[in-house]
Amino acid sequence: MSMDKSLICTEESSKKTDPYGELKVFAGSSSQGIGQAICSRLGLELARSETMVFSEGNVFVRVLENVRGRDVFIVQGIDYPVNDNLVELLFWIDAFKRASATQVTAVIPYFSYAKGDKKDEPRVSIRARVCADCIEAAGADRVLTMDLHSPQIQGFFKIPVDHLYAMPVLVDYFRAKKIPDLTVAAPDVGFGKQAYRFGEMMNAPVVFGNKTRRGHDEKAEMLDIVGEVEGRNVLIVDDFTITGGTLIQMAQECRRRGARDIYACVSHGVFSRGSAAKLAQSPIKELVLTDTIQYRFEPLAPCCKVVSIASLFADAILSIHRRESVSRLFKYHSDGP
Repeated sequence: MSMDKSLICTEESSKKTDPYGELKVFAGSSSQGIGQAICSRLGLELARSETMVFSEGNVFVRVLENVRGRDVFIVQGIDYPVNDNLVELLFWIDAFKRASATQVTAVIPYFSYAKGDKKDEPRVSIRARVCADCIEAAGADRVLTMDLHSPQIQGFFKIPVDHLYAMPVLVDYFRAKKIPDLTVAAPDVGFGKQAYRFGEMMNAPVVFGNKTRRGHDEKAEMLDIVGEVEGRNVLIVDDFTITGGTLIQMAQECRRRGARDIYACVSHGVFSRGSAAKLAQSPIKELVLTDTIQYRFEPLAPCCKVVSIASLFADAILSIHRRESVSRLFKYHSDGP
């Protein structure tokens, strides 16, 4: 009898070694791949769950493990189909809260509605703010995301937001290539601050494109380039691309001004249908993107290469779970990480 009690005490004490509850990582239907990659870096099994979509489009989610008292992370990108994936994320958050999880963190590798960050026309919605309100209302305790189109979107939330950057992974990739005479190029001033950081980390000068959009047809017009690219190798940097049009126009303008090899990198490669053919015919020698987006409208162009940012998310998840600072993940300098 005393042996049984000893075994019970030992089992109970082992359960209490983590003061914040057992770490559980789940993945929704849009992020199974990156969810598995994150778990492999954490040394965990992806927690079991299921998503069903009924014939009329109704979404049903079910948690297949006990999460009572657990620290739960749900990985669900808001990419195509955007509205379906957003609603599914809300249902996951609600399911975990109703199942008595200690803390629920929404891990959103790509937040598509981040593009709707301002009211720049009459009678339009600030879509990112509406999404933030919904995520909070569903019961999320915090959000972990990457490369929001506008960092100020963090202020749309009343809950903590940890905002990661793919830049360290992308910089490491291009540093290893040791490209001589490199210039970093931003397609517009909106990505200027990040472009300067790229330049500092790559020990390279920075130039800027001047582009304009005359409508909502996802077409941009490159008007000018501020800075010299003649005789230089160029790395075009941006946070996301949908059609590849801005990157291609910037590459064409750089080539017209005498640039040599032209590379590009983006955190989020959406690539709508038809973009692969345009990229294959463009001056871009290599376009590097991360694995934040799982859905593909068509196969990637031959010039595209995918690098994983699962290790960044894994480090951030572990830091959040241990109640440690996440800011250490941002401490990269021009002399290396």
